[in-house]
Amino acid sequence: MSPNGDVAVVMPARDESDRIQATVKAASVLPGVDLVLVVDDGSRDSTSAAAEGAGAAVVRHPRARGKGTAMETGAEAVRLLDSQEGRTTPRHLLFLDADLGDSAAQAGPLTKPVRQGQADMTIAVFSGTVKLGGHGFVVGLSGAGIQRATGWRPAQPLNGQRCLTRAAFEAARPIAGGWGAETALTIDLLRKGMRIQEVEVPLTHRATGTDWRAQLHRAHQFVDVGRALARRL
Repeated sequence: MSPNGDVAVVMPARDESDRIQATVKAASVLPGVDLVLVVDDGSRDSTSAAAEGAGAAVVRHPRARGKGTAMETGAEAVRLLDSQEGRTTPRHLLFLDADLGDSAAQAGPLTKPVRQGQADMTIAVFSGTVKLGGHGFVVGLSGAGIQRATGWRPAQPLNGQRCLTRAAFEAARPIAGGWGAETALTIDLLRKGMRIQEVEVPLTHRATGTDWRAQLHRAHQFVDVGRALARRL
C-alpha cells in the first residue's frame, strides 16, 4: 500500500471467500491507496478471515443489511480512522466489488480524476466484451430513471466501481438502501451540481447466472432500484 496515501478502498462483501483475497491484494497496490477496508455483510463463509489474511481491515455486520448500508458502514469506518490519524484532509473513497479478483489492480484510472480535482465521482465503464450479467431490465430501469431525473444517462448505471470525494459521499447521505445505492448516488450528486465522469477500465467480475437464485437476485435489484427512483422522480 502507498505510504501517506489519500485513497481508501471500501469493499462490501457477502460470501466471497473464494475471491476476496485476490481482490484485496490487487486493490492494495493501486496508486494512492493506503487502506483497504472490507465490510462483511453477514457472510456465512470465511470472507472475514480471508480478507484479514490478505491484509484488509474488516468490519462485520452480524446479519446481511444490504449494499447501501455496507457502503455507509465502510465510509464511517474510514472517517473514524481519518480522525484517529489526525488527517486534515479526508481520504477519497474507492468502492470496489469483492469479486473483481486480480482485475482490481486495473482500477487505478477511477481515482485519477478525483485525486486531481477534476471530478467529484467517477463511475467505471467495463471495457471490451465483459459480460455484466443478465439484468438488462434492471439496467434499463436505472438508466431511464437517471435520465428522467437529470437529463443524463450513464453507460453502466449500476456499476458499483466508483471513486468519490468525502464531500460527495456526505452530500449523498443517507445512501439508498440495498441495490438502489448506485442509482440514487448518481441522481443525488448531479442534482447537487457535482461533477461525474465515466472512466473505462478493464475490470471483470462474476457475471450473474440464470438459475432461480440469480433471478431472485435480479428481482431484489429491480425492487431496490424502483424504490430509489420512486423517492426521486
